[in-house]
Amino acid sequence: MPHAGRPVRERADAARNRERVLDAARRLYRERDPRTVTMEDIAAAAGVGRATLYRRYRDPAAVAVALLDEHDRSLQEQLISGPPPLGPGAAPADRLAAFYAAMLDLLDEHLPLALSGETGAARFRTGAYEFWRLHVRVLLRAAGVPDPEPLVDILLAPLAPELYQHQRRHGLDRRQIAAALDRLARALLPEPGRRDAQ
Repeated sequence: MPHAGRPVRERADAARNRERVLDAARRLYRERDPRTVTMEDIAAAAGVGRATLYRRYRDPAAVAVALLDEHDRSLQEQLISGPPPLGPGAAPADRLAAFYAAMLDLLDEHLPLALSGETGAARFRTGAYEFWRLHVRVLLRAAGVPDPEPLVDILLAPLAPELYQHQRRHGLDRRQIAAALDRLARALLPEPGRRDAQ
């Protein structure tokens, strides 16, 4: 019986199966529309049984979220302890603009995964989304924005994967979207001197 408080070590065969599943899913999501990938497709590509797959993941979206998790964690670490303006030490508006730019980079590189695992209501249930909410809330409070809570999700809405895909398909490039989000950040979180002058 494992001791209380100790992390449960993953069995070697379970770890191998997990890596096979994630590698296979990564390939499938790159090659196809993620919305067409089924659990059966992933199991077959990974060479594991469906029961093995379902023991760890409830659906293809859960597999996609697991793949995105490593990239999300890297960005979270930069927000906590990286250099400014993404990390601490810059003005809230600069940090929000830098966060938007970093999220667009993530979407640009991993859009198929995001579309599979973080659209609609599923987006709000991920641990990453809760972290993004906390980060934006902290920036709003640091900027002295009154009653910041209603703004948190509004400021994260432009980062929805399906919206980003829609914008790109309708002719906007990443630079244009980033510039618009930069303007949004600076309009809502003005520098203290600018706020006093208004």
